[in-house]
Amino acid sequence: MAYLPNSPADRQAMLEAVGVATQRDLFASVPAGLMDPELRLPAPLGEQELVVELQRLAARNRPMGAYANFLGAGVYQRFIPAIVRATVARPEFYTAYTPYQAEASQGTLQTIFEFQSMLCALTGMEVCNASMYDGATSVAEAAMLAVAHTGRHRVAASAGLHPEALRVLHTYGAGRGVAVDVIPLREGRTDLDGVRAQVDSGHAALIVAQPSFRGTLEELAPLAEAAHAAGALAVCAADPLACSVLVSPGEAGFDVVVGDCQTLGIPASFGGPHCGFVAARAELVRGMPGRLVGMTGDAAGRRAYTLTLQTREQHIRRERATSNICTNHALMALMATAYMARMGAVGMAGVVTLAAQRAHHLADRLAAVEGLDLAHPRAPWLFEFTLRVPDDAATFAAGLRARGVLAGLPLAAVGAGESNELLVCCTEMTAPADIDRYVTAALAALAAPVGARA
Repeated sequence: MAYLPNSPADRQAMLEAVGVATQRDLFASVPAGLMDPELRLPAPLGEQELVVELQRLAARNRPMGAYANFLGAGVYQRFIPAIVRATVARPEFYTAYTPYQAEASQGTLQTIFEFQSMLCALTGMEVCNASMYDGATSVAEAAMLAVAHTGRHRVAASAGLHPEALRVLHTYGAGRGVAVDVIPLREGRTDLDGVRAQVDSGHAALIVAQPSFRGTLEELAPLAEAAHAAGALAVCAADPLACSVLVSPGEAGFDVVVGDCQTLGIPASFGGPHCGFVAARAELVRGMPGRLVGMTGDAAGRRAYTLTLQTREQHIRRERATSNICTNHALMALMATAYMARMGAVGMAGVVTLAAQRAHHLADRLAAVEGLDLAHPRAPWLFEFTLRVPDDAATFAAGLRARGVLAGLPLAAVGAGESNELLVCCTEMTAPADIDRYVTAALAALAAPVGARA
């Protein structure tokens, strides 16, 4: 512990205070085989050599821009206005980790307040917290909110949730004694009859996604009614950008809306960092995780912002905190806020409309190719769809990647579909020429599979 400014006498006093003789005694419970493991590190390099090595490693990466990109599945390549990057690059924002204390600057508090307000407008909810880690943890936190609110210890989750969100939900549930029942899909959408049959008085919540992981759109109102009929809360994991053109979960009767803000001006960045949120009806505000910023007035009557509700363990709630592993991704939330402020409701709706038009055009062209068809032709969808290929989706995707096209995500790779299913996405960044390139590459790959060329 050479980096600690404690003298040998200080260290000895601390050891005596905890009742051990040496520093090593502090780690007596750690198996010997795990102590001081051998680290097989390369020899140290000088600065010049290190730069060359880092450049070599960086050259192994293939940026999305090098391909015609049709990957989605929760992380999207979207246009980010220059003002978003310029805003977050300001040092007063960029160098701050997260505003823990009530004395955080008025500028930071106001941006968080605007973030909350905009997401309430999109989701149809009355309150929203000051961001979370990501969409997956937001789903799990909403489930725990429902458990605390209802006193029940089961939740029902649609199989249409993102598989990572389902895994995080199971992890949270295992640690809190909460069982997770997964409701199957029918034609790519949550089976309403299955919800009515499975969700009962033992369930704290029904959790569905809009759009689903497979890209399909749920009919939300009947699902909310089914949850409420069993006395459970209705929770929707929604894409906030898609909410700009769809009926909001709040209008459809949902009690809690969660989601990931990556689609709102946050770059893909190898899958993180992201920014999640939990929005809810006002009567649930005391059970929400994290913190909320409110607007008030100071002694002179001027508008002022403050941390109004602080339910973290680092604040006044301590052991009664609603959650102790949630945080405010303030910089990411600021990016989302700048994006929403720049685009506005009309701009965001235009982005989704353009992406949907291009996705449906691609789907129509691919469905006309012999051997390819849509997995759920009767289900409505927005800008992401599930494609069925003749054989293995991973092989098909590899064939297109060799031709400069990232064809989509093979669903079997994440345990969310059959081996011949591929999740394909279009955004406003998908150029018409990229659609032509996808169709051409698909025809070539079907005619000459990767194995056949080898």
